Amino acid sequence: MCNDTSQEWEIRCDLAAAYRLIAHFGMDDLISTHLSARLPGKAHRFLLNPYGMMFDEITASSLVVVDPEGHAIQKEDETKINNAGFTIHSAVHMARDDAHCVIHTHTLAGMAVAAQEQGLLPLNQKSMCFYGNIAYHNYEGVALDLGERASLLRDLGTKGVMILKHHGLLTVGRTISEAFLNMYLLEQSCRVQIAATQGGQRIALPSDKIASHTAEQFQREGYNRNPRPWAALKRRLDRLSPGYAT
Repeated sequence: MCNDTSQEWEIRCDLAAAYRLIAHFGMDDLISTHLSARLPGKAHRFLLNPYGMMFDEITASSLVVVDPEGHAIQKEDETKINNAGFTIHSAVHMARDDAHCVIHTHTLAGMAVAAQEQGLLPLNQKSMCFYGNIAYHNYEGVALDLGERASLLRDLGTKGVMILKHHGLLTVGRTISEAFLNMYLLEQSCRVQIAATQGGQRIALPSDKIASHTAEQFQREGYNRNPRPWAALKRRLDRLSPGYAT
C-alpha cells in the first residue's frame, strides 16, 4: 500500500463512488468493463475492481491493487481480476501523466454509436462539448493482445474521450471526477443521437462555427473539472448507497 494511506483511501472512496454511479445511471454491463485509478508513487500501480462483483457492490476496501498487466499485487486469487482489458487501460495510465483515471463502458447507446459510420454527431450542447476533440479506435478483436496498446495510444493522442468502434466508450481524466463526468456527458450524447436518429425525421446539425464555439466554451468553463457536480453526486450516494465508502 502507498505510504500516504489517507491519500490512497480518498482515491479508493472516489473510485468506488464512480463504480456505483456507473451502475446508478445504467452504464454498467453485468460484471464486465472496468474503471481504474492510478495510485501515488513511482511504481505503476492501479486500483481495479475484483472481477465478479456487480458495480453497485463495489466498496473502497474491495478494490484491488494491480500491476500494469492487471495482476493482483496483494491478493493471491488472480482469478478475481479481469486483466484481459486492463492491459490496454494501463498503457494509457503509463503513457499519459494526466491519465489518473480511465473508464470503459459497454452501454447500449455507446455501442450503437460505435457501430455508426459517422461517429458522434454534434446534435446537442453535450455532444458539442467534444466537437473536434474525440478520438476513434478501430476494433481489433477482444482486448487480449498487448500489441494493441500502440495503436490505441496513437489513436487516443492527448484527447480525453474515445469511441472504440464496434465496442464501446472510453474516457480519461486527471481526476476520477473528470473521467466520470466525461463519461456521463459522452453517454448522454450517445443516447440523444440514438433517440434523434430513430425519430423518423431529418436531423438538423449546427454549423461548424457554433459547434466549435460551444466546445471552446466547455473547455474554458471546465464543467468536467468543476468540483460541484462530483460533490453533489457523492451526496446522492451518501443518501442512497453509503456503503461505497467502507
